[in-house]
Amino acid sequence: MMVKLVAAALAGAGVIAIAPTAAGLLPDGLNPFGPKQTVESPATPVAGGAGLAAAQPVRRVPATKGDAIASYAPVVEDTAPAVVNVYARSVQRGRVAVDPFWGAFRIPDRASQSQGSGVIVRADGVVVTNNHVVEGATELMVALGDRRQFPATVVLTDPRTDLAVLRIDTGGEQLPALAFADTTQARVGDQVLAIGNPFGVGQTVTGGIISALARTDVGITDYAFFIQTDASINPGNSGGALVDMNGALVGVNTAIFSRSGTSAGVGFAIPAEMVRRVVEGALADGRVVRAWTGVRGQTVDADMARTLGLERPGGVLVAEVWPGSAAADAGLQRGDVILTLGGVSVADSSGLRYLAATKAPGQEVTFGVRRRNADLQLTGRLSPPPGEARPEPTALSARNSFNGAAVAALNPAMAEELGLDPFLRGIAIVQIGRGSQAQRAGFQPGDVVLDVNGEPVTTLDELTGSFADGRQGEVTIQRGDQRISAVLFL
Repeated sequence: MMVKLVAAALAGAGVIAIAPTAAGLLPDGLNPFGPKQTVESPATPVAGGAGLAAAQPVRRVPATKGDAIASYAPVVEDTAPAVVNVYARSVQRGRVAVDPFWGAFRIPDRASQSQGSGVIVRADGVVVTNNHVVEGATELMVALGDRRQFPATVVLTDPRTDLAVLRIDTGGEQLPALAFADTTQARVGDQVLAIGNPFGVGQTVTGGIISALARTDVGITDYAFFIQTDASINPGNSGGALVDMNGALVGVNTAIFSRSGTSAGVGFAIPAEMVRRVVEGALADGRVVRAWTGVRGQTVDADMARTLGLERPGGVLVAEVWPGSAAADAGLQRGDVILTLGGVSVADSSGLRYLAATKAPGQEVTFGVRRRNADLQLTGRLSPPPGEARPEPTALSARNSFNGAAVAALNPAMAEELGLDPFLRGIAIVQIGRGSQAQRAGFQPGDVVLDVNGEPVTTLDELTGSFADGRQGEVTIQRGDQRISAVLFL
């Protein structure tokens, strides 16, 4: 069983995206790309109607032994019909190869199939799953719990959250759909159920509790703020539902922490707030426009907390505020410590970024701030990062190491798109021509040129003005988290 390794961890363990299972494990010879099933759909209640209304949780401790051993069957009956199988078929096109003995010959096309899970979030046929379930697929099929099959089209893929939104044509039929839970009200210890199709054996339900909230350091996606659960999750569960005892969608199951590649009781789900934001963006604009606070800051650790007079570590120390951003609108200053955003605790910089990204641009938010010894509540209006996320690049044709590179001046929106610090300034390498001098010099798409011969370059004119008729010079670039300097021809 192939699994996708996303990040290594201590002692050989790893955080693993729950890989789609091979199509050969489909039960009862089901072929999702064969003739469409025509089985009549049983009458099934719609859980949560259109699926976009938030459900309010109701909790209670079991009062009797009977309560403690009560069945989860009513919750499963309400929610399982909204969890589907997603079958992905991809074709790797053949190519012409040349052998010194046999001459030219064509390597044939090679097809592969895989399977994951998905959740119906709107009754008219909108399905959410993981991006890694559908990535690279040339054909998608969604199978309902009653075994009917529908071709699916991709509305949006969002690799940065590992989510994808699909649509199936129901012919006007209203399907069972799950409402989104309000996970800001979730607590560690709440009971949850994981529903999906592990190993392709068929729909399976496992139970557990929320083991932790706001996991930001598991290295799975750019926007990390995961719900951790001990409900058993295995390959094939990717894109399936994590539901609460009210039958609302708490999150989309995405990854496990495991040494073996199978469930070890540490699973991660993308919270419902992020899923909802991606679905709304997909249906409204066909893209996700993420809001930002306009803050560059540092997570407050134990030493900083003592220095700042805080009771405990946590929060974000403001180092810089972008003009015109929500933080500037609210009046945040360098040295402030952001403790909450919209009433939700901020543990670190990743958490602050995630909380902003789950809200719509234009929405007002309240920053809970510690300024010196005073606690303040400051209000600002969120906005997207300024600039174009994908500006038209300029091709460089000078006779130097930059020849064949297409570049653009970096801005906050573009930096966010590339997963870089939005406050970073420089010239981004957008494309590299194959066999060009830029490729031979070692440039890669996503590199950011910071300075040439010690002089910062923030505009295209500054970069081209540093060219020196083929003479050598030192160029410094940012590549991911690394800063690299090299002597190149200018």
